[in-house]
Order: sequence, then structure tokens, then C-alpha cells
Amino acid sequence: MNEYKSRRDKLIEAMPKNSIAVLFGANGNIRNGDTEFPFRQNSDFLYLTGFDEPNAIAIIESGKNSGFTIFCQEKDPNREQWEGKRMGPNNFKEIGALNGFSINSFNEEIDNFLLNKERVYCHKNSNSSNEKILNQKINELKKASARTNNSVPEEMHSVESILHEMRLIKSDNEINIIKDACKISASAHKRAMQRVRPEIYEYQLEAEYIHEFMINGSRASAYPSIVGGGKNACILHYSENSEILKDGDLVLVDAGCEYKGYASDITRTFPINGKFSKSQEAIYEIVLEANKQCIKTVKIGSKPSDTENVAIRVITQGLIDLKLLSGDLNELIEKKLYSDFYMHRVGHWMGLDVHDVGNYGTKGVWREYEPGMITTIEPGIYIKEDLKGLPDEYLNIGIRIEDDVLVTNKEPEILTSDVPKEIKEIETLMSA
Repeated sequence: MNEYKSRRDKLIEAMPKNSIAVLFGANGNIRNGDTEFPFRQNSDFLYLTGFDEPNAIAIIESGKNSGFTIFCQEKDPNREQWEGKRMGPNNFKEIGALNGFSINSFNEEIDNFLLNKERVYCHKNSNSSNEKILNQKINELKKASARTNNSVPEEMHSVESILHEMRLIKSDNEINIIKDACKISASAHKRAMQRVRPEIYEYQLEAEYIHEFMINGSRASAYPSIVGGGKNACILHYSENSEILKDGDLVLVDAGCEYKGYASDITRTFPINGKFSKSQEAIYEIVLEANKQCIKTVKIGSKPSDTENVAIRVITQGLIDLKLLSGDLNELIEKKLYSDFYMHRVGHWMGLDVHDVGNYGTKGVWREYEPGMITTIEPGIYIKEDLKGLPDEYLNIGIRIEDDVLVTNKEPEILTSDVPKEIKEIETLMSA
């Protein structure tokens, strides 16, 4: 509980005095009939409370020494028989709360928290019914207190503006969990490289990842896995994973597990038959060089924009060298003529969410990297079959190489280095 307590302390320090933060947990979602999707708690809610049940609300008050109030589902032996154990509001001390109430009493109890507060923070534009209740309550209390000596906050403020900057810098405990997630995912990528073969389905290769995730303690993927063979590798968010892997093609796999709520995110591209062709190797080496050069920039004093510029420059020069682009390097970059081959950014923050929160700069100025940030580095080249004037040997080649990188006080730390990315290393592992 100390980790969650320290986070609530930081939030309280950042809020003005006489303020409250109202955080909405996630609700269960129906898949079909009476079957629900696997529950995943709202990341902000999980970050501050560690409470992992659906249909809950937490209220954090400034001046309460990190204590909070939890609204949650009542104990119900009949429902628990079918759905599993509930904590119940009377057991609020189990999660370090000061008070506990039934979620059904939120509409009534929220008045006591709002009266005479100067500011209220919450998840704005959350599409949550509880946000609507909160808005309605504020309006009702304004009218009711018009001729009294009570006051009500004028409006709701976004808690994300404070909380997401906190989440951007990972604690030692968070870093250790993410390292474990990366090790599990690296093991899964190595397993897939050794088990892939022509004439299996993409989803059968995906199954190798899921097996390795679960056998090592991860219950779920951090995001839907991308397993794209051949031309499917050129579809950035391909997720059907339904076609047969063919001899002579590459397969691009973007897959990472979620471990203790934290994501990992790795992409590797490898030959289905275990051997790169000359044209595949040529494109791969460009992407690999971009990956390596970009990782070098993930350090104090550099910015995400520096990393992006390196990716663009290395990829554009590589395409010129292969005569897939022609012209002056700087002019091609200025006109963004590389974008037919490389059309996404080179990385994103990673943490509780695979595309994690925290801004990349403000007012048109990029922020600098700071110790405790974790970013992906994922340059790629995608040569779609409809690109004209290119040699046939390069068409339908899609390659991305993605690592997760921690910013430290020294050199960048590659958290996903357990999985090979050099051509010889990949071919050796696959032949074994």
C-alpha cells in the first residue's frame, strides 16, 4: 500500500487546498448475451488505489494525509457465487481507505464532499454516467446554496492534467514490473521465431505468444497482437491474423504482455522459412540502423523530436541508397517524400497503458527526456504493392523493429534486449 499512498500524497500536494479529486473506476462491458469482456480497471484509478473491482469510485481530499474514500459494490453472496469475491465497503481498510460506502449511495453522499470545496477534479469527458451525476449534483447544490452560507465549486477540472504527468515518471517499483513484462514478452518472441513455419495460420503463431505470456505469469496481452505475414505487414494495425504464412515471406509481429497492470511492447520481423532474402535483408538493415541510432538519443538533454528526426534521416538515406527514392536528402525530408514508406512516429510513452499518458511538450516546444520515462523506439519501412515504379522484389515487404527503452542518468537502457534483432542472431535462433 505504500506505493499507492505515496502517489496519493503527490496528487494532494499538486491540488490547491480545500480540493477533492473524484476518480471513476471502470465498469464491466458485455461481450454478448450475459457474457462480459475480461475486466480491466481504469489505469488512473488503479494507479492511485490498487483496487481492481468494477463499478467503483474513489474520492481523494486535500488535507487528508493521502487517505481516501471508496465507493464500491456491496457484498452479495449470491452474486459472488457466480462472479467471485467482492471486498465490500465495510472492508475499506484492506486498501488503505479512510471510509467506505456502497456505490449505490454515491448520488446521496457526494453532497457532503462537494459542499464548501473550492475545486473538484475528475475524469472529464469520460462518458461515465457518474460524471453526469457529478455535474448534475454541482448544479443542484449551486441552486440550493444560493441563499445560504455554503459554497460549491464553480466547475470541474481535469485530474488528468496533474495525474498524467505523475504517471509519466516511473518509480523503481514500476520499472521493475515493466522489466519483468519485457522479459516475458522477449521470451515469447524467441519462442515464436523457433516455432514459425510455412503454411500455418497467423493466429496459430499468435497462440505461441499467448502461451508464453500465460505460462510466465501474464494473464493477458497488453494490446491485440499484430501478426502480419507478407503484405499484411504493411498494414500498421493489422489484427485479423487470419491468413496463412507463406514460404519466402516475412512475418511482422507486434506483441507484448501485460504484467501486474503494466504493458510491454515489442515488434520483431523475421523470415517465415528462417532465412532472409537479399531484398528483405537490405530493407531490414535500414530499419535496424534507424532503431539503433534512435535509441542513442533517448537520454537526458535530448527530446522525442530529436529521436524522430534521426529515424527520418536514416530511413530516407537508406531508401536513397537502394534507389527506392531519388533526390537530395534534405529536400526529400522537407517534402516528406519518405512518408509513402514510413508514415508513423518513431515511439510513444509506455507504462500502465501501452500508449501511455504524459505530454510530449507544450506550446509548440518539445520536452526533454527525464530519468524514469519509458519510450518505445519503433522505426519501420512498409512497401505496399500499389507503390509505382519500384522493383518487384521489394513490394509487400513490411518491417518494423521495436524496443522499449528506459531513460536513465547515464546511457539508455534497452528493456527488451533479450530478444534478438540482428539478422545473424535471428537466423541462428530459428535454425536451432
